[in-house]
Amino acid sequence: MMKRLGALTVAAMMAAAPAMAELVIPDLSYRTGPYAAGGIPFSDGYQDYFTLLNQRDGGIGGEPVRVLECETGYNTEKGVECYESTKGEGALVYQPLSTGITYQLIPKAAADGIPLHTMGYGRTSARNGEVFNNVFNYPANYWDAASVAVNYLLDQNEGSLDGKTIALVYHNSAYGKEPIRTLQALGEKHGFSLTEIAVDHPGQEQKSQWLQIRRERPDYVLMWGWGVMNQVAIQEAANINYPMDQFIGNWWAGAEHDVTPAGAAADGYLSLNMNTLNPDLPVFDEIRAQVVDAGMAAGDGSNVGSVLYTRGMYAAMLAAEAIRKAQEIHGVSDITPEMMRDGMEALEITAARMEELGMPAIGPEFSVSCQNHGGSGEGLVQRWNASEMRFEPLTDFISPDREIIDPLIEEDSMAYAAENNITPGCAES
Repeated sequence: MMKRLGALTVAAMMAAAPAMAELVIPDLSYRTGPYAAGGIPFSDGYQDYFTLLNQRDGGIGGEPVRVLECETGYNTEKGVECYESTKGEGALVYQPLSTGITYQLIPKAAADGIPLHTMGYGRTSARNGEVFNNVFNYPANYWDAASVAVNYLLDQNEGSLDGKTIALVYHNSAYGKEPIRTLQALGEKHGFSLTEIAVDHPGQEQKSQWLQIRRERPDYVLMWGWGVMNQVAIQEAANINYPMDQFIGNWWAGAEHDVTPAGAAADGYLSLNMNTLNPDLPVFDEIRAQVVDAGMAAGDGSNVGSVLYTRGMYAAMLAAEAIRKAQEIHGVSDITPEMMRDGMEALEITAARMEELGMPAIGPEFSVSCQNHGGSGEGLVQRWNASEMRFEPLTDFISPDREIIDPLIEEDSMAYAAENNITPGCAES
């Protein structure tokens, strides 16, 4: 009876108290379908970091964070439906985790005044913040990734790719097609020839593509894959004895679940990463203690420290730091989406701050500005160690070729501005 009276008293007090402000963060996730293997760990990392902030710090700046998860199945139409059904909740920022969804949300989010963070994906020319005021793709984008891969290959070939052949195996979608124009320009500059090989959704059938690779035997294969496509490609490469140290996936084609089905045959497979991997980061210990062990994890806790869990957590950290910056700029804790945009455009990530957050050197140092919504553009190359079942860094962060990429961004963003009657300029704070 006493317990019941106590519960009723607490309920009455909560009903009488004014509603507490919240920082609302939607999570457009996909835990079902052929891309779930990648969507699940990213979403777990994204949500668990905000839960840690709530548990440990009471939120951000005294305001609790409420994550709204909405299942998209990596389907563009469902992604738009998720956006429409959650934006009215006070959503501060969207992380679509899909280039197709991103393309559809760019005009909608601009009209609604809600920022998008398309971290390492989406429309590359959104780096130009004077045209895409509300879209941010820091710390790097797909054209950066293409250039980082080519710069790595240049380093492996004493600075020359003249006469080399590179095959691009890509997901036949807006995502997979993103790097083609950049690789073509880089081929013209460095003298390599590019063969484009499309793989239709979801990518379970690739026999003809890899027969072509066996026949033509390119010097290198780059892959823009996602979901089951990656697993199939790596197995097919092993089946034709294509050298794994000449096979490089982008940063969405380099997670544990991509390589483990091929077993020892995947040893030495290379991929890019926009962040570092360190399963011993102090922040992971905090997440295990205060989130997983407390029964508050988004998943079962088994993904903590994995490639895509780390990236989801990194994305959440960047959002949280932008919220702090917005609170600082505007002098209020209960910020609006417009204020969040300002915080994202003023974001600066330093080595010292990453250390303070318990994730030292998780990514490159970078700052954002009106002219640069894309960060440093750096990426690293990692290698799969099949015997130890983990990816290991092969390089430090590599800078992209701005001489090639920046004119392409200018050209594409200005074409978008002309098509959509946008007058380029910085947003007013």
